[in-house]
Amino acid sequence: MKETLKHVLAKIKPSEKEEQEVKRIANKILGRIKIKDAKPVLGGSGEKGTWLRGTHDIDVYVKFSPKKYENGEISKVLRKSLTRSFGKVDTLHGSRDYYQIKQYGYTVEIVPIINIKKVSEAQNITDISPFHAEWVKKHKKGDEIRLAKAFCRANNCYGAESHIQGFSGYVLEILVIHYGSFSGFIRHVSKWKPKERLDPAKHGVQLNEAKTHSPLILIDPVQNDRNAAAALSKDKYNKLIKAAQNFLKKPSEDAFIKKDITLDDIRKKAEGKKLVRLEITPLEGKEDVIGAKLLKSFEFIRKQLALEGFKVHSCDWKWDGKADFWFITEKEDLSGFKEHKGPKLSQEKHVKKFKEKNKDYEIYQKNGRIYSKTPRDYRNPEQFIKHLLTLENLKKKFIDIQLLWETP
Repeated sequence: MKETLKHVLAKIKPSEKEEQEVKRIANKILGRIKIKDAKPVLGGSGEKGTWLRGTHDIDVYVKFSPKKYENGEISKVLRKSLTRSFGKVDTLHGSRDYYQIKQYGYTVEIVPIINIKKVSEAQNITDISPFHAEWVKKHKKGDEIRLAKAFCRANNCYGAESHIQGFSGYVLEILVIHYGSFSGFIRHVSKWKPKERLDPAKHGVQLNEAKTHSPLILIDPVQNDRNAAAALSKDKYNKLIKAAQNFLKKPSEDAFIKKDITLDDIRKKAEGKKLVRLEITPLEGKEDVIGAKLLKSFEFIRKQLALEGFKVHSCDWKWDGKADFWFITEKEDLSGFKEHKGPKLSQEKHVKKFKEKNKDYEIYQKNGRIYSKTPRDYRNPEQFIKHLLTLENLKKKFIDIQLLWETP
């Protein structure tokens, strides 16, 4: 494995020339942000030394004096300054509004924060970001972290955006530091169980229940009342575990190369079953907003298919300008009737009401309950999805949707 990782690192680590170029551009941008009693600094993976070759994103934090500025005004002050210095500025909404500009071929995100001296003084989660960077930098695991980021990116589980729900850069930094190396990270991840709990800084705290719904509970080493992995989905958690297990069986540089799934790949997976696809043109808007709408729509369709009685063997989606949803189901149509579960036989009043409500259908008893057999409105998934697409909560989110199905 050592040789494999050595070759991968040579490909993903920025060259000295690239590092110098990014520093030069970052310094030019920092120099153009001029606000009294506020200091712009490099942030994110650029500051931590964990960024990957070819990355064209730069993060900047503007640290406002708490004596001179109120928490609520720093976003407005920053926007006014950026508009004056750079012209076009896009507003992004988070726990506090922040901004995005395009400069010198780079996408630059500029975040206003209060310049605090200790974590307990934070007025917003973003105020703590410099402490995250300081914690990561002191452990000097930059190259090991780069390997973890490249691995997760290749296996489609990198990024904490709401439409991705994967592993954030900071979460991966914590995990690699906690496990000591990329190899240690992969070995431990392959053995993760549901609801894995990690406390790298040994805070010894119990988070309240609202913060422990994610499949990984990772106590932030800098902020002991925070689950750093709160945005992680079960799907991305399991995807990383499986990828780690596969890599340990057969270490390969291919595991670090992102592979776009093709229609032929999907058809091969659906062989002998039914493949239902949606080709979607979403409404225009900001990436995080569009992505969140797409994910919500995908999850809605998946859930409704299951509730209607369709067995979904596999499903997924991707988005690159246009979006594609796909669902692999049984080839055969469902029966003409579905079983409707009623109350327990001991609940006489409810049983009576159930019988009255279902008097036109076949009624029978099973396992101490009463049931009725009602006609199905939709016997195949394409009919049912066509119906779902007429619903207002889906219809208003897209410009165009093409529904396609086949049995490969």
